[in-house]
Parts: sequence; C-alpha cells; structure tokens
Amino acid sequence: MDEKTKDDVRNRVRDQYGAVARGAATGCSPSCCAPGPQGSRALGYSADDLAAVPEGANLGLGCGNPQAIAALKPGETVVDLGAGGGFDCLLAAKQVGPAGRVIGVDMTADMVSKARENAGKVGATNVEFRLGEIEHLPLSDRSVDVILSNCVVNLSPDKAAVYREALRVLRPGGRLAISDVVQTASLPAGLEKDLSALTGCVSGAATVAEHEQLLRAAGFEDIRIVVSEASRAFIRDWAPGSGAERYVASATIEAVKPGGSKSCCGPACCTPGASA
Repeated sequence: MDEKTKDDVRNRVRDQYGAVARGAATGCSPSCCAPGPQGSRALGYSADDLAAVPEGANLGLGCGNPQAIAALKPGETVVDLGAGGGFDCLLAAKQVGPAGRVIGVDMTADMVSKARENAGKVGATNVEFRLGEIEHLPLSDRSVDVILSNCVVNLSPDKAAVYREALRVLRPGGRLAISDVVQTASLPAGLEKDLSALTGCVSGAATVAEHEQLLRAAGFEDIRIVVSEASRAFIRDWAPGSGAERYVASATIEAVKPGGSKSCCGPACCTPGASA
C-alpha cells in the first residue's frame, strides 16, 4: 500500500470516528465497530467499571477488555493506542494510582477533546490525551511500561509501523496488551473492498499469523494471541447481513519487549518510573 492510499485510509477512519465523537455518545452506526456501551458487559467489563466513568466516556467502540490481560500495577506508565472517549484510560488510571500515569493517543481531534472533557469530569489528574497517529507515536523512546489498545490496530493501514512504534516506546520488559479483530478466513471480494467494512473493523483485520510475523519482525517476544469464538455473536451486528462473523473474530494479543528482568512482578515484569 503506497503512502497516498495509507493516508486515504486514515482520513476515512478519522472522518468516521470524528462523527462518532461529535454526535454518537451512545454508540455508533453499523459502519463502525463494537456492540455499543450496553454491550460492554459482554466484553468483560464489570458493572463497577461502567459506573466508574462519566457518561460519554464509553462510546461502545471496543471488541474486548485489554485491561483483563494487562495486569496493571500501581506506579506504571500506560499508553492507550486509539483512546477514543477515554474509557480504558480512565479505568487504567484507577489501577496505576496517583503514582502512575496514563497517556491516551488518538488521531481524531474530536475524540481527544471528548476524552479530555471526560477526564475533567472525574478529576483524573494522572491521565492526559495527545493527538497523534499510532504509527507515529508522540512519545519518547523507552518511556512506558504497558501499551493497551482496544479494536484499533485493525484500522491502521500500516500495522508493521504500529508494532515498531510500540516496541520503541516500551521500556525493556514492557508489555503489549491488546484486544483487536483478526481475520480467521479469507474475506469475499465485496467485503474486502467495502469502505464501511474497513471503518467497521472488518476488512482491515490481519490474520493471527500476520500479527505474529509483524510482532516478531518488530522485535517482540513471548507472543500470545487467543481468538474468541464467542465474539462472533456481537460481530454479526456490526454489518448485518454481510456475514462478517464468518471471517473475523475478536482476539487478545500479548507480547513483551526483550531485556527486562525476569525476577520481579509478573510475566513481563514492571519498571515504573521515567517520563514519557
């Protein structure tokens, strides 16, 4: 894919999700992904999670719960790729506590504004939101402990760059905890070329093997990808009648940046500290 085509894809995604931020505080149309705010319980969020954020933070744009696999710890620095209205960031902020820090990155200015407003509503002082592309993160090298993302990497036209950037900004031993959509069968031509299926988190999905290859090429280790067959039930609602649920499913994607100590606090360990 040439750079012009990549920019065309980004602009299409930016326009779609900018519209969601401006006018769809309770979910989105079938041309964008997710089961809506009321479906978040099915993705693994608790009633307490939903009650902990202000109205409008949970736009219902996820396909899983990355925090369920992130094992966040007090004092860690966390980055959320494609932060949307700030839902996962605000939940992460409670887990890392006042000594921790959460940075949400989103390429849509309307989403960044919305997320900042939501953080202000709950007085979350350890959270900030930055405008930027996930393929070009506005973060310094080796500055974060954990990267979260929820149903966003599939929207990127350059997934290799996303994973390279993730590795760059993680500290040694830092970990990746992502919920995303993966392709499980070849898409029919009509669905593959459908632009609404792209912004709807279907046609941009890569296979499990492709994710594994891209993560290894970027330099990650301890890669683990688990597909959720149960997710096909809500994917059916993203593009009714398209049969998308036969070709894609939600998955958890985990990986670790080499070089961290293996003797501290978990599979990826923890090195909270420096600024981002």
